[in-house]
Amino acid sequence: MILTPSELTRRRFLRSATATCAALYAPGVFAELLTRTPAQTEGPFYPDRMPLDTDNDLLILNDSITPAVGEVTHLTGQILDANGEPIRNALVEIWQTDNNGIYRHTRDRDQDKRDENFQSYGRFSTDREGRYYFRTIKPVPYPGRTPHIHYKVSKGEDHLLTTQCYVRGHELNARDGILRSIRDEKQRESVLIDFAPIEDSDTGELAANFDVVVGWTPPDEHEH
Repeated sequence: MILTPSELTRRRFLRSATATCAALYAPGVFAELLTRTPAQTEGPFYPDRMPLDTDNDLLILNDSITPAVGEVTHLTGQILDANGEPIRNALVEIWQTDNNGIYRHTRDRDQDKRDENFQSYGRFSTDREGRYYFRTIKPVPYPGRTPHIHYKVSKGEDHLLTTQCYVRGHELNARDGILRSIRDEKQRESVLIDFAPIEDSDTGELAANFDVVVGWTPPDEHEH
């Protein structure tokens, strides 16, 4: 079942995140203070075989009753344009490894060990406030990379941004060449996010928020 941001605001784990977004990212407010999210490589492992299920719940495939292994994470955020305005109906795609550090891709190693219950890829169209939501797992490291989640954002025929987000404070961040390639300190900071325990979760679920600021303006502004 596809969950929507409006449904999620009624849930306990989004109260603080929603309040923070409302205060800091109201349309047009402090737009000049927003740091654009840096572009990052798509990498070699964008899925070459899409799962049959491509919704925003990466833990359950179709009607399966067996969830994926990993730390359950409720991943939220807003997609904002260069003026700080939310972008509605933007397509947000994410992909990441399973809890064993294996991508859903035929060229990645150890495909026989991949968690078949993990969707690995999801997509979601933002609501009128530019919000998106995914239920996924906290990313894990694999040889050569610190934990991260890949993002691709588009609007209609326009590709807006491909980037990655990272676990703030992870010990491997300092040695990750792709993360370190972001020279601007503010931009590098913007892709580091907290994976915080949800206070009253009985199963140790996490909440994370990643707001994406893209250098894009609505088509009518191109005409002036």
